[in-house]
Amino acid sequence: MRSIAIINQKGGVGKTTTAVNLSAALAQRGHRVCLMDLDPQAHASLHLGLTLADGEPSVYDLLTGDASVADVRRQIDENLFVAPAHLDLAAAEMELAGEVGREIILRDKLAADHEPFDFLILDCPPSLGLLTLNALTAVEEVFLPLQPHFLALHGLSKLLRTVQLVARRLNKSLRLTGVVFCMYESGTRLAAEVSTDVSEFFAGGSEPGCVWADAVNFQTRIRRNIRLAEAPSYGQSIFQYSPHSNGAEDYNNLALEVLGESLPELESAAAKLAAPLTI
Repeated sequence: MRSIAIINQKGGVGKTTTAVNLSAALAQRGHRVCLMDLDPQAHASLHLGLTLADGEPSVYDLLTGDASVADVRRQIDENLFVAPAHLDLAAAEMELAGEVGREIILRDKLAADHEPFDFLILDCPPSLGLLTLNALTAVEEVFLPLQPHFLALHGLSKLLRTVQLVARRLNKSLRLTGVVFCMYESGTRLAAEVSTDVSEFFAGGSEPGCVWADAVNFQTRIRRNIRLAEAPSYGQSIFQYSPHSNGAEDYNNLALEVLGESLPELESAAAKLAAPLTI
C-alpha cells in the first residue's frame, strides 16, 4: 500500500482539492483508496458529501478515543472510502498535549487495521501541529500542492525542515515525492518563473539522504478551473460533477503520473516522433 500525506501549512493552495480528486481518480481506475480527513474544517469530507451528526464516529474519536479505523471509515463509492473529520478534531491537539506517544497515535491505529487498500491518502490541516505530525509519522510519501505564486513559496523552507526532522527522528522511510502545481495559469510569466525556481531548488539544493533528494515537479499542472471550485458545493468529486472539464482531465493525468503510467499527450507526441516521415 502506498501511503501519502498531502500537506502545506498555507491554506488555499489546492491541498484538499488535490486530496479528494486524486483519490477519486485512483479509485475510478480500479484501485482501492482510503482518504482520511485530518483537517478540523472537514473540507475533504464535505467535498464528498459527508456531513456527520453529533455522536457519529470521526477521526477525532480515532485519535482521542477507542475507535478503530474500521469504526470511522465509510464507503462512498466503488473503491473509494473516507474516514471523515468533525469540528471536534480542533480540540484533539489540546486534549492530547499530555499524552505519551501522541505523535504516533495514528500510526498505531493504522497498523492495527488490516483492510487491504492500494492507497491511503491523508488530507492534512493547513498547519504544522500535532495532526500533521501524526500524518507524517504514519505515511511514507509527501505530496506538496503549491500555487505558483510568490506568497505560496513563503514558509516552504520551514515545511521542508519539519518533514526532514520527522524523517530523522520518527519515520525513517518518509520522503517528499513531488510538488503538484495547482491553480496554474500557463499564460503568465509568474507561473513559469515560480515553477522554474522550485525545479531548480529541488534539483540542486539537497544533500544525499535528504528527504527531498528525489523530489520532482509533477508534469501535470492543475489548471485554474471553475468546475473544481463548484464541485464541493454539490458534495461531489470533479469526476462526478464535471467529468469532461479541464479539472477532471488534469487530475486524471496526475493519477497516471502517480501510477507511473504515460500521460496521453506524451504518448501522442512519442507516436508522432516514431511515425515514418511522409513527403
